[in-house]
Amino acid sequence: MKYINPQARNQAGLTLVEIMVALTLSLILLGGVIQIMTSSKQTYRVGDSVSRMQENARFAMEFLSRDIRMAGFWGCGQFSGTNNLLNPGGANYVDLLSNAGVTGADGGGTAPDSITLTGAYDTGLAILPNGAGNYGPLASSDLKVAAGNDLQQGDIVLVSDCNGGDIFQISNANPGNGTIVHNTGNATQPGNFNAGGGCGGGNAHCLSKVYRGDATLYRLRRITYSIAPGGSGEPALFRNDGAANLELVDGVENMQIVYGEDTDGDGVANYYVDAGSVGSMDNVVSVRVSLMIRSYRDNLTSAAQSLTYAGAVFMAPDRRLRQVYTTTVAIRN
Repeated sequence: MKYINPQARNQAGLTLVEIMVALTLSLILLGGVIQIMTSSKQTYRVGDSVSRMQENARFAMEFLSRDIRMAGFWGCGQFSGTNNLLNPGGANYVDLLSNAGVTGADGGGTAPDSITLTGAYDTGLAILPNGAGNYGPLASSDLKVAAGNDLQQGDIVLVSDCNGGDIFQISNANPGNGTIVHNTGNATQPGNFNAGGGCGGGNAHCLSKVYRGDATLYRLRRITYSIAPGGSGEPALFRNDGAANLELVDGVENMQIVYGEDTDGDGVANYYVDAGSVGSMDNVVSVRVSLMIRSYRDNLTSAAQSLTYAGAVFMAPDRRLRQVYTTTVAIRN
């Protein structure tokens, strides 16, 4: 009888079936690990994109809400008692008193809307007496404010008290010294309008009255918010203040705006309509802004999104994530 060493049997190799079973189990385990990693990565991508979208929406709404809220602010005076003394024949003339500070352009429901807001801003500068301790004595006299201000030649400003105000353009080269000149014929445009040959001689135009210590000088602004391609190629929200067209937030794909019109004078909007359907912008007391924000990354959804926006069904052309953010802002003024 042949002797078989038991230790030699223990050292025998694996069979082909055993190797195949081990490989199959390893592949199953590896596939599970890969699936968990892929799912975790996709969850992170979606969560990160949602956070960025929310951050962009908060940032955009903060800017829009602040400027809409202050539209039509004319200092202590009322809109109806403010005079526009800018030269209507000058270059870049804008009727700053049109539509009480709010105008809009409707994109037709699919293209983005835009909104333009006009009014005074900042806290203003108090009108001071001249070196002799007097105000005036003529309505054409230079205005005195605190020195060291940030006013510049060509700034369009409003001087206002609680009985009315005048809008004009600063004509002197160094208003930061505290003297505000409002001559006609200055190098800046549109310049100031001289209705009747000057007040007290020269080429100075006439303010409506002599402003005293209860008056304030404000810088005026006319801001337009719109959607356009940004520097990264993404659609973005832009804020144009006349001096610069600033890109605020990218990823803003659409902006739809409706205006709350008060038709019975109780200060509450009776209905909301688009810009082209507003009877009179003077009666608009609130504005409702709806932004569609999209993610930077693609392939975040299993299929193209379908969502309701501006009263219609929007079908996404890609697999980016999109969310709609809406806010209603009351116009204080």
